[in-house]
Amino acid sequence: MTINAIPPAFIFIAGGILLPLLKARQAKQMFQLLIPVIAFIDLLYMGQGTYWTCHFLGYELVLGRVDKLSLCFGYVFVIIAFIGMVYALHVEEDGQHVAAFLYIGSTMGVVFAGDLFTLYVFWEIMAIASVFLIWYRKDKQALDAGFRYIMVHIFGGCCLLAGIIIHTADTGSVCFNLIGLNGLGSKLILLGFIINAAVPPFHAWLSDAYPEGTITGSVFLTAFTTKSAVYVLLRGFPGVELLIWLGAIMTVYGVVFAIIENDIRRLLSYHIISQVGYMVTGVGLGTMLAMNGSSAHAFCHILYKALLFMGAGAVIHVTGRRKITDLQGRNLYRQMPITLVLYLIGAFSISGVPLFNGFISKSMIIAASAGAGMGFIFLMLYLASIGTFFCLTLKLTNGTWFGKNNDGSGEEKIEGAREAPINMLIAMGLAAFACIVIGVYPQILYQILPYPVDYKPYTAQHVVSMMQLLLFTTAAFWLYIGKLGGERTITLDTDWFYRMPGRLFLSFCRKPLSNLRTNTQGFFSKESAFVASLSKNPFTFPLVIAESVKLKMTSTGNHERRAEISKRLHELTGIAYDEDRYRISIGWSIMVGIGFVSVFAIVFLCI
Repeated sequence: MTINAIPPAFIFIAGGILLPLLKARQAKQMFQLLIPVIAFIDLLYMGQGTYWTCHFLGYELVLGRVDKLSLCFGYVFVIIAFIGMVYALHVEEDGQHVAAFLYIGSTMGVVFAGDLFTLYVFWEIMAIASVFLIWYRKDKQALDAGFRYIMVHIFGGCCLLAGIIIHTADTGSVCFNLIGLNGLGSKLILLGFIINAAVPPFHAWLSDAYPEGTITGSVFLTAFTTKSAVYVLLRGFPGVELLIWLGAIMTVYGVVFAIIENDIRRLLSYHIISQVGYMVTGVGLGTMLAMNGSSAHAFCHILYKALLFMGAGAVIHVTGRRKITDLQGRNLYRQMPITLVLYLIGAFSISGVPLFNGFISKSMIIAASAGAGMGFIFLMLYLASIGTFFCLTLKLTNGTWFGKNNDGSGEEKIEGAREAPINMLIAMGLAAFACIVIGVYPQILYQILPYPVDYKPYTAQHVVSMMQLLLFTTAAFWLYIGKLGGERTITLDTDWFYRMPGRLFLSFCRKPLSNLRTNTQGFFSKESAFVASLSKNPFTFPLVIAESVKLKMTSTGNHERRAEISKRLHELTGIAYDEDRYRISIGWSIMVGIGFVSVFAIVFLCI
């Protein structure tokens, strides 16, 4: 084994192991912030190349493959780890922080993995660690959502492992480079990747689980799983045309479901699906501009989506409410003005408003689709942009902080509502600052992208066209604002297809299957006890047969005689006899025994 640098994955994993050993509260908080700082410094000193290689079963495993693509994702993952830890400083449960560190560390392991087996190990740790960020909310909805989440990811992991084994057998190599669609193994690997990328119809785990996570855990969930999937797609499947269409469908699909959604974090979750669709489309286009766009948009999305979830989490933390119908008309903007302003920065960023980071990343992918002559894809991406601005900047902001109270309760404000804890506001401020800085000075991001960038987002045509689109969308929103109030409904998605069969299966397990198990266990317990009693004294067997024959021949009306024989049987076998229980005639047992002996004799003689 050659050791040239410390893989950042190990820094976070070691941090998660050591954190519970610290006793003082302040020491734990300092340690939480120190780990991402150490990891970022480690990244700065890691030159491009291959680190931590070892040979295992004839294959070379690479734990540290460093190039511009892996560094781009590594930087933003470490940045959001620091911001997320600031946001979670008030959480006293060590388990949540341990799960977050293991989750971050395993994601870093995926980013810097140079072979498929190392990738798979970290991929599975990522799934296992992340589910605890859902379960730690400790209610039935979170428990159920977490089980559905982990079952989907176990399925995806099985597909990935099967693909890796087949691909390795076909190629003789475990190197994780360009794979492409060239066989069953590569198709299974792609399936495993797109499940984590939440590509429809394998997307419902995201909108189901992320809203049920803890307030701080959901911030981490938004950053790592889907974006690590984008990274592996960029690494292994650039230029696969199927991904163009899947990504374009994602952009529109997520927006459509977000428009009808009432739960604020579920609405934001659907927009993760939509925004990841842009990245998947860029991977499918495969040009340098498109792949730079996917990398840049993943970088920006991690920042502004975390900011949006932090804003929504602050509202839930303070008010205890998560439905638009429960928040609208309460004039929350008066009690949480700082949270509102910071949330709007994230909303402007995801909507592609000029001077915010989404404007300089999303447009790269849209321009790449136009440059490739794919007009329909270009149109779908633009429609999704309109829907994003409509939902997050207009609908959710109006419903959460403004709006009209339509439930008839007459309540004007939420008692006790105030600004979120200071650490949550600081974290939101850091993410908002990053969104603005990158939006104003895009070269900060462009210089770390995997390919040279020759793209200028701030052209007069681009700025004017985007502002026109946003202004017309705003006008349409105000025209129809009276008809856009939230509804107290539950949105059904493709998760219905495994929720309903799952419920039927559980119902079958609880009643018919459980009764069958109980009856079978009872039968064999009694028969085993009977055989065991006979084995203690084999000479009692003829006596048992004789007494059983007497019992059969005694009329049912002769109760005294039957009781006497039953008592005798009980003395011989140690098992009480119940005359009301039906028993198969002893003749059947004798016939089966004779038949078995006959078959055995015939087979033995033939041999």
